[in-house]
Amino acid sequence: MRTALVVGTGLIGTSAALALVARGVTVHLADHDPQQSRTAAALGAGTDEEPPGPVDLAIVAVPPAHVAATLADVMGRRAARGYLDVASVKGGPRRELEALGLDLTAYIGTHPMSGLEKSGPLAATGELFEGRPWVLTPTRDTETDVLNLALELVALCRAVPVVMDADAHDRAVALVSHMPHLMSSMVAARLEHAEETAVRLCGQGIRDVTRIAASDPRMWIDILSANPGPVADLLSSVAADLDETVQALRALQSSDDAKRREGASGVEEVLRRGNAGQVRVPGKHGAAPAVYESVVVLIDDQPGQLARIFADAGRAGVNIEDVRIEHAAGQPAGLVELSVVPSAAPVLAAALRERGWGVRQ
Repeated sequence: MRTALVVGTGLIGTSAALALVARGVTVHLADHDPQQSRTAAALGAGTDEEPPGPVDLAIVAVPPAHVAATLADVMGRRAARGYLDVASVKGGPRRELEALGLDLTAYIGTHPMSGLEKSGPLAATGELFEGRPWVLTPTRDTETDVLNLALELVALCRAVPVVMDADAHDRAVALVSHMPHLMSSMVAARLEHAEETAVRLCGQGIRDVTRIAASDPRMWIDILSANPGPVADLLSSVAADLDETVQALRALQSSDDAKRREGASGVEEVLRRGNAGQVRVPGKHGAAPAVYESVVVLIDDQPGQLARIFADAGRAGVNIEDVRIEHAAGQPAGLVELSVVPSAAPVLAAALRERGWGVRQ
């Protein structure tokens, strides 16, 4: 691939353009808002000038509701040898394209499974897709050359290709992305009018649960409008679990021992099912989830503290598998939770204590 056209210079489009430019591809940028494409160009994502002729690949990075119309436009202009979109739903846009009577041999639907809570070109980074799954949904009509162009794009963005059926993809993202986003928003909504004294007690748990609720609602309306059925089905099953859990918790308030035992059993059941589901979440590098132990270290909120901890762990010969930070309320300090393989936990704890760190294990 030598040339590309990116239509839509938001977070995903600009990030893909930055990755391509970094690997020597000439990228042309277009957007319904010229200011946005100029911003992307100023960031080094390519040029906002029209390509002199057909490019190798056109990448349509617009909201799902506009994918079909945008693809129809660029395909009608014969702007490229191959065409793909990066929308977060695949079945609906494909059916819209079929309804328009377009020749889809030069098209493939794709979805990079990566993003941020922020949107727009200023949030973009050429490393956004590195190591992340990038779903490809070819059909029997997709030309081999177009599939190869899509695979080349994924490779240049250093993502991991995953081939799926379009409708299976939509059901999957409803489960792992769309439904969790709504659940996060519902939990975060409980905080909107909560007492300030309660909000000040927020710890890492509530931050983890509500992090994705910070995303742009307008963007998510576009996404959910394109995949409402599978998301509604999942929320319906969650609602059934909520009803049962509410009943179990009410039973725990009873003065009747039998009802309390029944309530405790119901709560335990949903927690156990949660355990069983959580262990299926892929671990590091997409491998089977591993069991780690945590070494918790008290740090001051000062420059260089994390670098010192990582350097001391390196001197001890310990690899940090994961890290989390919980900031202390009202104090310039916090706790760093270092996840390591179980055999390394006592080694790391001892090494950090020797170097003066306050360690909890």
